[in-house]
Amino acid sequence: MQSKATTPKQYIAELPEDRKVPVEKLRQQILDNLPEGIEEAMNYGMLGYVIPHTVYPDGYHCDPKLPLPFMNLASQKNFVAVYSMVLYAKPDVMDWFTPEYAKRCKYKLDMGKSCIRFKRMDDIPFELIGELTTKVNAKEWINIYENSRKKSKK
Repeated sequence: MQSKATTPKQYIAELPEDRKVPVEKLRQQILDNLPEGIEEAMNYGMLGYVIPHTVYPDGYHCDPKLPLPFMNLASQKNFVAVYSMVLYAKPDVMDWFTPEYAKRCKYKLDMGKSCIRFKRMDDIPFELIGELTTKVNAKEWINIYENSRKKSKK
């Protein structure tokens, strides 16, 4: 469900009432832990955390006019989702995240491709998402991204 909102505040204001508080809390955890060089923006119709062109002028290869994505947060039809490719790009982060999630949540981890799904608003590990945000800084993310692009071109 892509939003047409142009600002994070507008995005949150348009959410169903039962989603506003969880999304605001996740957003605040991300903002409180966001590495230097990464900014909040609306990205792909959801809350985005991106490496702006001022830091990485090349932008995202799919559309160089867009900044390099780092993380996203969205309210979808049946769940709230945090999108973080760091989990797949750095196996040690996935190895840390999976058992930490199990320690902090009553329900099983529900993940898709870069997507952590939260179907129960009362079982979201807010602080864990904040910690996940700190696991890679902007320079590391750019290096990971560029190295993955080099491998895909071979």
